[in-house]
Amino acid sequence: MSEKMDKKALKKKKKKKSMVMKSVVLILLLVVLAVCIFFLAKTLKKDQAQGSTQKPDTEQSQDGADATDDTETGDDASSDAQDTAAPATDAKTTAMEQAEYLAATYDYDGAIETLNGVEGAADDPEITAKIAEYQATKDSCVPVNMDEVTHIFYHSLIVDPDRGFAGDDSIAAGFKQWMTTVDEFNKITQAMYDNGYVLVRLRDLVVETTDADGTVHFTPNTELKLPAGKKAFVMSLDDLSYYHSYDGRGIASKIVLDENGKPTCEYVQADGTTVTGAYDCVPLLDQFIAEHPDASYHGAKGMIALTGYDGILGYRTDIAYKTHENLTADQQAWLDAHPDFNWDDECAEAKKVADAIKDDGWEFASHTWGHIRIGDASMERIQTDTQKWLEYVAPLVGGTDTIIFAHGQDLADWHDYTTDNEKFNYLSSQGFHFYCNVDSSQYFLQIRDNYVRQGRRNLDGYRLWNDVHGDVNRTSDLFDASQILDPRRTDVPAL
Repeated sequence: MSEKMDKKALKKKKKKKSMVMKSVVLILLLVVLAVCIFFLAKTLKKDQAQGSTQKPDTEQSQDGADATDDTETGDDASSDAQDTAAPATDAKTTAMEQAEYLAATYDYDGAIETLNGVEGAADDPEITAKIAEYQATKDSCVPVNMDEVTHIFYHSLIVDPDRGFAGDDSIAAGFKQWMTTVDEFNKITQAMYDNGYVLVRLRDLVVETTDADGTVHFTPNTELKLPAGKKAFVMSLDDLSYYHSYDGRGIASKIVLDENGKPTCEYVQADGTTVTGAYDCVPLLDQFIAEHPDASYHGAKGMIALTGYDGILGYRTDIAYKTHENLTADQQAWLDAHPDFNWDDECAEAKKVADAIKDDGWEFASHTWGHIRIGDASMERIQTDTQKWLEYVAPLVGGTDTIIFAHGQDLADWHDYTTDNEKFNYLSSQGFHFYCNVDSSQYFLQIRDNYVRQGRRNLDGYRLWNDVHGDVNRTSDLFDASQILDPRRTDVPAL
């Protein structure tokens, strides 16, 4: 009986176990089925979504091409459209940037013309808004008062005052009197910019016309306009020839071109090593205007007045270096130290540098070949000197119609030049029509039918020192000299 009951219980246990296993299998099947249904539904939904974005065959192809061909054609068209749009966008961006730069230099007409040259400019709200902005700014500008345009000038800058001011010889005295340090130049540039001064060209002040026979005429430029509060000024540089007497005095030795073909300076350090960089007015002003384009009207730079007797720009280009005739002791010593010197190559390099300087916005002027005193010199000497400048300097710089007199002298007093002035008649016949002297007053400008004449203010050690320590301050309209004077400038000899 007991054995029978055990068999019955065992059978019941097996049946229960079988039911459990079937239940597990069923649950697993249901899970698998659910997963399959989920993925199937997702696939159907994706197909429907893709199907809804497809165009009918009649829209995709007019020649009965299959679906695959239609899809490829659509991709190609989209790519072509993007390729077409990209250059258009780039052209607009470039034009907008160029226009912004031109407007910053007060060339509003150039900015507007640039934007109008963009395809579809009239229908582009961004461009039309900018054009309206530039036109409004232009309309708000006021004419420059020609009677209030000052002209400042510098000599080569002193990089190392410890060397430039050292000693008690005439060179040291001259450096203290007539030279400005790099730090002083940079501070003046910034201060004048902060005070609203804008650099213009001397020739920007006038409108020049020429008759058929070559006779020139000048009238004031009434279209020279700047925003209210801005003040125009002219700048020039004297003696950018790097004379032999400058050697070892902490001044740059020549103008050279950097890796981008832009003018920079060669400078010999106290230890004798040669480096290049912004060690004089040309590259320093270039850098400032690049960072502050509104410091310059239409990209104007300064006027560089050159002599010729020691060459130009640090290059030994005078004919004496070729003929070895009438050499000074300094010139002979330099030639002895450079036995491989080739005059033709030197002139070619000087011309290359001069061209780059002009391309950079600078202009050249005569400072007379021999740095002569034009007022004291005889007519014979003036003629000889002028012919040397025209023969040995003019071809390297492309000629000029401007003469900046040395030693502050002039052809006459403050009265107008007249046709009975023999020196004026001669220089005019040689193509000079712009004349500059030295005048410590704020403004001196004569615009006459046959010439333009302007006085210049020396911003040098003598002027800065006396504005700080003397009884009369002549630069207060430009800057605060007490904030400019280099502390290494401890004295300036009396003139």
